[in-house]
Amino acid sequence: MKKTENMVWRFFASVKLALFSLLILATTSVIGTLIPQKNPPEFYIEAFGPRTAQFFRLLDVPDMYNSWWFISLLLLFSINLIVCTIDRLPNVWQMVVMNNLDTPPDRLEKMPNRHVFHARGDVESIAKIAKGILAKSGWKTQGENNPAGSLLFSQKKAWSRLGVYAVHLSILVIFAGAIIGSLLGFKAGVMLPEGGVTDTVYETGTGKPIPLGFTLQCEGFNVSFYADGTTPKEFRSTLKVIDSSAKELPPAKDIIVNDPLSYKGITFYQSSYEPMQGFNISIVNKATKVRQNFQVPFGEKIHWPGTGIDFGIINQQVRSRMGDVDKLKVWFSDGQGEPSIFWMDNNAKQTISSPAAAYEFQAHQVYATGLQVAKDPGVWTVYVGCILMLTGLYVAFFLSHRRVWVYIVREEATDRCRVLVCGVSSKNKIAFENEFSALVECFTHDSTFQNA
Repeated sequence: MKKTENMVWRFFASVKLALFSLLILATTSVIGTLIPQKNPPEFYIEAFGPRTAQFFRLLDVPDMYNSWWFISLLLLFSINLIVCTIDRLPNVWQMVVMNNLDTPPDRLEKMPNRHVFHARGDVESIAKIAKGILAKSGWKTQGENNPAGSLLFSQKKAWSRLGVYAVHLSILVIFAGAIIGSLLGFKAGVMLPEGGVTDTVYETGTGKPIPLGFTLQCEGFNVSFYADGTTPKEFRSTLKVIDSSAKELPPAKDIIVNDPLSYKGITFYQSSYEPMQGFNISIVNKATKVRQNFQVPFGEKIHWPGTGIDFGIINQQVRSRMGDVDKLKVWFSDGQGEPSIFWMDNNAKQTISSPAAAYEFQAHQVYATGLQVAKDPGVWTVYVGCILMLTGLYVAFFLSHRRVWVYIVREEATDRCRVLVCGVSSKNKIAFENEFSALVECFTHDSTFQNA
């Protein structure tokens, strides 16, 4: 059975099916963009109501891009593209590689762009002159002599007919990259306090733990504010990778929004932060230079072992709704004289004097950095597909297969030859008409050729 008689083949080779599939995919993609994905069930119940949330669950709308029906649509569209390509590419390829010197003379006479000259001399010498004119105009010429005369042919960008199939291939490559990313990648998040480490992140929406295969440490966090003192201007985390199996590790990196850390194909983005009810304290005995660091909760008395020093944060002033501390009140005693009680700015230093010694006291609020974590092994495949698509679209829309023939035949009972210059373009007819007119002008300027 021929392909054209096979109903299944005709169904999948249909352009109408391609348009229908594209329309459905575009519509559902818009829906998937408007409705947040991979959130807990409670989110959809609160946002859309119980009945709508139940309907969404039945259709896998909360995880639409991984649903069976969306993947089936992608598969249908992919099969449609492949079958359309297989069905039409052989004919297009024949146009690319065909021997245009076999073009019948009567077909040349019907070309949309044609001009007739007369020239005195033999066919061979006139053909040689015509070849030179074509070469000067950028047309690489093939020739064939026959008893009736001589036929010259030249073409440009025959391969441009394949541009649309490069677009077809690019779509399949992008789909393949998306599937690779979906199956082998993940999107997750984690809140990591200063000084804390983690070897696990949690999948967005489901909260499923995902092991990293290495350890990530937050060495520090800093936030700066605008002039109003409450709006965060910039926040950055200092992240360090700990991996005993690696021969070489990247240095610790300060990450900010749009400047992430990547390691082993996993990328950590700075996305948020959270002030915590705790402080990093550093105390230095200025006489002995002995330093001790503490991470202490708010409102608790802390003892420095081996010394008579006790201290605590007994009050605080916040500058924002998130709980960013602006000032903190410190209680400090080394067992000599009255305790010191004072206010100090967050992340500032304060000198404390007592009868026994002087101390440098530094405190800043502990923060937890919010990280978005992504692994997408298919991203480079998608990039390749996008580059291929842009190339294919450029070729398909802006380049054209242009062909030119020069047919030279001796007229009977005269010493003249008839010279037919003709050509055709696969698209962009107006631009080709201008190019063809310029070529005809080159023939006109040569004294060998006279307008018929």
